[in-house]
Amino acid sequence: MPAKRYFLFGLLMSLMACQSGGPANGSNEPTANPQPYPNPAAPGFNAGASDAEAIAIADSVMEAMGGRKAWDEARYFHWNFFNRRTLLWDKKTGNVRITMLPDSSTVMAFNLNTGEGQVRVDGALVTEPDSLENLLQQGKSIWINDAYWVFMPFKLKDSGVTLKHQGVDTTQAGEPADLLQLTFEAVGDTPQNKYLVWVGKEDHLVRQWAYFGNAEDEAPAFVIPWQNYQDYNGLKLSGDRGERKITGIEVLRNRSDEAFRLE
Repeated sequence: MPAKRYFLFGLLMSLMACQSGGPANGSNEPTANPQPYPNPAAPGFNAGASDAEAIAIADSVMEAMGGRKAWDEARYFHWNFFNRRTLLWDKKTGNVRITMLPDSSTVMAFNLNTGEGQVRVDGALVTEPDSLENLLQQGKSIWINDAYWVFMPFKLKDSGVTLKHQGVDTTQAGEPADLLQLTFEAVGDTPQNKYLVWVGKEDHLVRQWAYFGNAEDEAPAFVIPWQNYQDYNGLKLSGDRGERKITGIEVLRNRSDEAFRLE
């Protein structure tokens, strides 16, 4: 083969090798596949007592809701809890603002991590230390309750949770679903609670939940649907609980720190 043609042939083969995605070092070992974005459990999740199928279903819920990356990157959330109050939450800092409805006469602004904050009642800041401490604790309990009604599907592998797969069942709406049981240990205000959560077999979204005031109770206090999921900046959230509605849901990209101060 003439030298010029040999050079062109070698150049062509070199380009084809580069386009094929083969290893640049010339070895025959395959290139590692990109790893999926991880969905690690929170510290304190009881992985040892949870079963593998339940954990896999929890991971599928996270993916169906928009994925762990979208959840990690989302920062500010706003919602109206059954027209009783509105909440604004900065997931990164733990700052929360709660405005009591209908007249907005009571407003709380505090940090979930430090417990410090301010409360305004009838237009005046509460300054008496014991009263302020009690109100701030009430505010944190309100947030724990209200946030769970919106964000529970993202918290299936949360601290203190034990997750069990209870087989396949049908929701009240007639949808086939995987049934998960959540119990708790040394976490939140009411660790004695238990939940059953129905996860749709086809879409992997939470479609129904049942609440038990005590894990030993035979019958739930209520069974309520999770309906009408909407997309909020890449996250799927549901505010439709049948007769009850969580409205005003927003996932905000930016929010001034002033929103979490009362002065």
